[in-house]
Amino acid sequence: MAFDRPLLRRTGGLTFWRLLGTGRGRSMSLGADLRRWALFAVWREEADLEAFLRDSPIAARWRAEAVERWQVRLAPLASRGTWSGRDPFPRPAEHGALQGPVAVLTRASIRARRLAAFYRSVPPVDRLLARQDGCLASIGVGEWPLARQATFSLWRDAAAVRRFAYGDDEHLRVVARVRAHDWYSEELFARFIPYESEGTWNGADPLA
Repeated sequence: MAFDRPLLRRTGGLTFWRLLGTGRGRSMSLGADLRRWALFAVWREEADLEAFLRDSPIAARWRAEAVERWQVRLAPLASRGTWSGRDPFPRPAEHGALQGPVAVLTRASIRARRLAAFYRSVPPVDRLLARQDGCLASIGVGEWPLARQATFSLWRDAAAVRRFAYGDDEHLRVVARVRAHDWYSEELFARFIPYESEGTWNGADPLA
């Protein structure tokens, strides 16, 4: 992944990107899955993404080396907070009554003095996600080990997201501790419409 960074910096139409490792759990967690990684990318236009997939040596190498790959195209609905000091999603998608699947990205920079408390809170949330009705898939991802972490999740619909966010006491207790004890130096919460996917994630396309 480190060798991909110079090429990504020179990629036309790529307005924001992060190469991400993945954890072993369904949310932000200790432990890494060294065989799985991700690129989160924001493109100026869809044509720029098409050119990257068609022409980039990074895309070609990832296709050649992967035993499994999955990609999803996302239209931003709303975001709150910043990632490295900026909002990567300046133009939310136009939409009426929201129906169908929703993707959620929750990303945080965790204060060093709060790392132990943060990771003690992860296992209950991981178990909750595993049994959550309406959660199609989720994974913990990160830029740096331990301190810059995120969770990417896919949901059957917006109602399922709301039930998880506001309907479970364990999750609400974690959120309350985050706010009360100032765990994060920076955070971002974003929702998206997943409008096209390709490939498999753990043997299936969760949006199929």
